Amino acid sequence: MTTALSKLQILQTRSVSDLVREEILRLIKTGELAAGDKLNEMIFAQHFKVSRAPIREAFRGLEAAGLVKLEKNRGVFVREIGETEARELYELRAALDEATGRLLAPRVGDPQLKELRTLLKRLDETAARGDMTLYFSLNIDFHDRIVEMTGNATLLEFYRRVIDRMHLLRRRYFSVTHESQASQDEHRAIVDALATHDPERAAATMRAHVGHGYQRLVAVTAP
Repeated sequence: MTTALSKLQILQTRSVSDLVREEILRLIKTGELAAGDKLNEMIFAQHFKVSRAPIREAFRGLEAAGLVKLEKNRGVFVREIGETEARELYELRAALDEATGRLLAPRVGDPQLKELRTLLKRLDETAARGDMTLYFSLNIDFHDRIVEMTGNATLLEFYRRVIDRMHLLRRRYFSVTHESQASQDEHRAIVDALATHDPERAAATMRAHVGHGYQRLVAVTAP
């Protein structure tokens, strides 16, 4: 763990447990916490310089989000996602991305398309350096921004819930650098489809990207 709670931006409208939960999620995203790792309540309380109560509350929030599991007499562990749940998550993500493409294509503007192409350039540069940790983070930002551009707050909320759980899966895929090229080609196809303002083309392109991502995950994780 590299960031103490005292270094986080603390807003008066947010609780300590919310900030602790976000920091634990960050550790999962960066790979500092991996599926199966045990979370020690006392160690987290000491690290964040808070009492154990907000740590317990943060753990409960993460359990509700499907990111950790509480095992009686054993403790709290980062969840491991099985094959069935992985498939279900990708199916749900595909439906959300399809809805996103259909909503955004008719209303996307040139400034938004320019922003997305700038993100694509950063992704290309990061992949060329082989920095898969940064690539993973930028990839999340790229897709999150597309959903955010729809202006549909409820869609964004549910999308982020699914993505948070998928973090337990997707780092395995993005540790394989040569696979980023296929993903980037699909990213460009998404932006090109949005630029046509054709909702069905954008919806189909975004759904296909998720489907291809699932196929790549299965190929990487197959025995």
